[in-house]
Amino acid sequence: ESSITVLIFTCARDEVYCPIACWVWNVNGWAFKWGVLDYAGGAPVEICSGASAMAYSMVLVKRQQKMMLSFRPHNIFLVTLGTVILWFGWLGFNGGSAFGANLRAVMACWNSCLTAMFAAVTWVLLDYRLSRKWSMVGWLCLFSKDRLKAILTVKFWLRIDDSMDNLAEHGIAGMIDLLFNGLFATDYIIGLDGVSTGIINGGWLNHNYKQLYIQLAYMVACTAYSFVVSAGIATLINLVPGLKLRASEQAELLGLDEDQLGEFAYDYVELRRTIRLGHRNMGPWRWK
Repeated sequence: ESSITVLIFTCARDEVYCPIACWVWNVNGWAFKWGVLDYAGGAPVEICSGASAMAYSMVLVKRQQKMMLSFRPHNIFLVTLGTVILWFGWLGFNGGSAFGANLRAVMACWNSCLTAMFAAVTWVLLDYRLSRKWSMVGWLCLFSKDRLKAILTVKFWLRIDDSMDNLAEHGIAGMIDLLFNGLFATDYIIGLDGVSTGIINGGWLNHNYKQLYIQLAYMVACTAYSFVVSAGIATLINLVPGLKLRASEQAELLGLDEDQLGEFAYDYVELRRTIRLGHRNMGPWRWK
């Protein structure tokens, strides 16, 4: 039942992403006509996912605290592998948004690597300052272009259970990216593709001061639209008899893999849960 509900919600999300993508990337979109600078999806991808995650978290409310007792990252190998794949994929995504093998694509790939590496070094140093240890996970998992925004701990301010930090990592990052485009975008970088020379103006560095206000209006519109529509879709699904986005209490404690799929990845994790569920009067279980 939960799997069907999530599938319906995922399909309905087209009502959030597609209009925003049309606004900025279709020649008839209002953001396109305004001259918004959104190279690779700061709003359709980043803000849309962050604002939608915030709405989704508010509708679902927080997970049970009993389930969170043993909740922690546990597989550094998969973190490493996922980070390598993600970094490689970014080069295709960001470089490919130039629609050709040109200098603009090279610049996009270079900036993707440069910002990731500097963010990685910064985060490792912050980790070391607090724990006096060089964290592999801190470098690999938290290196991303937007991870430093997560230090803002937005979800704690809003008191929501955003387990993947989507609002901080994607939403806030997309907002900052769009505003920085209004400040630092330059026409000679945009024109490196050999097509956009003299067609698209830059931001403040090109003395195009109104660009920042255009970017801000676009950012606010996309954030509001994503949040309201996502919250509405999630609420409507919850009102339909037989469809519930929130898993049952027993399913949460047992684990959604076991409850929905009938399998789990790690025996020791399920053993620990089984022991806790079977001996509730013994208090919190701790491995020595």
